[in-house]
Amino acid sequence: MSVSSDEPVAPSAWAIERFGRHAGALTAAVPVQLANAHATAQAAHLAVALKKRSPYGVALAGLVREYLAQTARELGESVRDVRGYEYAVINDHALFPYRYADKPRPLDRARLPSNASPTRRRLFRAHGPQPPEALFDLDDGLATEEYLGLHEAFEELGASTKLICVFFTADAESGIHAIHWGEAQLEPDRTFTWLYKEQLPVTPVPLE
Repeated sequence: MSVSSDEPVAPSAWAIERFGRHAGALTAAVPVQLANAHATAQAAHLAVALKKRSPYGVALAGLVREYLAQTARELGESVRDVRGYEYAVINDHALFPYRYADKPRPLDRARLPSNASPTRRRLFRAHGPQPPEALFDLDDGLATEEYLGLHEAFEELGASTKLICVFFTADAESGIHAIHWGEAQLEPDRTFTWLYKEQLPVTPVPLE
């Protein structure tokens, strides 16, 4: 279910703890930038004039990252390039935007696709919340090269940088349905366990 409001939303205690003095500006900016990204992606989709939705989805993914990076720059914070993709980093917290469905769907249905890139999985394994078993040493037989690689922090982000999820649903016709952000742990079956989550309001699409 979407939450829509024209009134400014005060940042939560969680947002203030993560983003410090930028918490209020970022809480307000994320819905606006997602709406801007949708408007631009929708225009590109209509210009291509294809029945398939792929032009919209591809454009939206890139534009959301670009617009969030723009927000980070406006706040005087960092933008880090990870494998050719820019990520906004505010107060040592990297924003990871992800459209988990093209129709309204509960957050607990979010799942990474089976062909998710190693980069995405590594971002969660190395910079997301750690599962309880990560507190203990693994036996040599379990410490495979692939496992260790997925848990190696990206130098581009910095070992201390934590991942903040910005999950949303959207489609080319209706726009953004719902926005959630928080901290999520990626599970082996590609679902997510949320240690913390909150819903942000959806901003109306800007008029031309």
